[in-house]
Amino acid sequence: MKQPKVLTRTILLVSFVSLFTDVASEMLYPVMPIYLKSIGFSILLIGILEGVAEAVAGLSKGFFGNLSDQRQKRAPFVRYGYALSAISKPMLALFIYPLWIFFARTLDRIGKGIRTGARDAILSDETTPENKGRVFGFHRSMDTIGAAIGPFLALIYLWLFPGQYRSLFIIAFFPGLIAILLSSLLKDKKHPLTHQFTSSPVHKLSTRISFLSYLSYWKRSTPVFRKLVAGLLVFTLLNSSDVFLLLIVRTRLMNFFTNDPHVADLWMIGIYIFYNLIYAASSYPVGIMADRIGLKIMLIIGLFLFSVVYSGMGFASSIVTFALLFFLYGIYAAATEGISKAWITNIADKSETATAIGFYTSFASIFSLLASSIAGLLWFAFGAEVLFLTSGIGVFCVIIYLYLAVPYHPGNQKK
Repeated sequence: MKQPKVLTRTILLVSFVSLFTDVASEMLYPVMPIYLKSIGFSILLIGILEGVAEAVAGLSKGFFGNLSDQRQKRAPFVRYGYALSAISKPMLALFIYPLWIFFARTLDRIGKGIRTGARDAILSDETTPENKGRVFGFHRSMDTIGAAIGPFLALIYLWLFPGQYRSLFIIAFFPGLIAILLSSLLKDKKHPLTHQFTSSPVHKLSTRISFLSYLSYWKRSTPVFRKLVAGLLVFTLLNSSDVFLLLIVRTRLMNFFTNDPHVADLWMIGIYIFYNLIYAASSYPVGIMADRIGLKIMLIIGLFLFSVVYSGMGFASSIVTFALLFFLYGIYAAATEGISKAWITNIADKSETATAIGFYTSFASIFSLLASSIAGLLWFAFGAEVLFLTSGIGVFCVIIYLYLAVPYHPGNQKK
């Protein structure tokens, strides 16, 4: 008997949409702080801008995930979400007024909030619990390929046209436009989303929801979901922005290259690209392996690698050591990002997949802001070594909790 196709047309479409969107976003990621400073933003104002944008994204992920389930629609949320993010790129270059920059940056993050829950629900709906690791791993792989291509294109452009930051924002619109065109090909399945054990829709279209109504999902979710998300959020609180990793690399390499900032910056960006390449290359194989050994075991392996990397990062000082740690960090990312979402979709009712993902990602965004703030304070007060060692030891405790407290079941959804 012929086995059903795992990577369906819809999964491929969603994955390529993510790839081109990340090419656009990551093309701008390394130069965003430099560009904002060049148009008069202070470090404080940049911090406020990013904090507000991420907070809006975090809250909107829960709301729009819930709305996707309520309306029994996926594709429109994905299309509009990616469209807003693409449109926001050239908007950042049109005017340099702070309020306009805040509006454009927030629009980009709202786009992410609109699409996240619905997109992951599409991936979940297109496969079975036994293949979730492979499907989410493939999507993360394609997404991360875009994250590696983007900075590489930015490096080439800025090498040819030094200081032309505003033009780069215009160029970034074009891969975003390709993502919009591809997302227009997505179609919702004709059958309604229903409870696993009933034949009637769980939500009615006339139901009105408030912006924070997705918070009620916590009460009606399963005990396994609550235990898993609690552990993941504690991990998020210990997982500060990758900016801190890049900062320690640059600081240590500045000493290694006798205070030559240009060479140190090139190595720093090179290591970041290397990390994304490892992440992209390992996500799909790791997803396949996760389906074989269990999503829980793979997630724990990933968290263990994180603990090793962070424990060693504060004491690393050579290019070889940093390269090794970022190699492990790429495998960690492949073993956690998509795998955690795959596990969540396996323990959520099919009719509320987007709400479950939205609830988790919403709080994860808020906890990420707190994590970076705490990390900054630890670095300032005690030094980088204490920051990274604290995170490494803390995540090891999370591993013990997940192993002992959270049971693993392949899934309760039915196709």
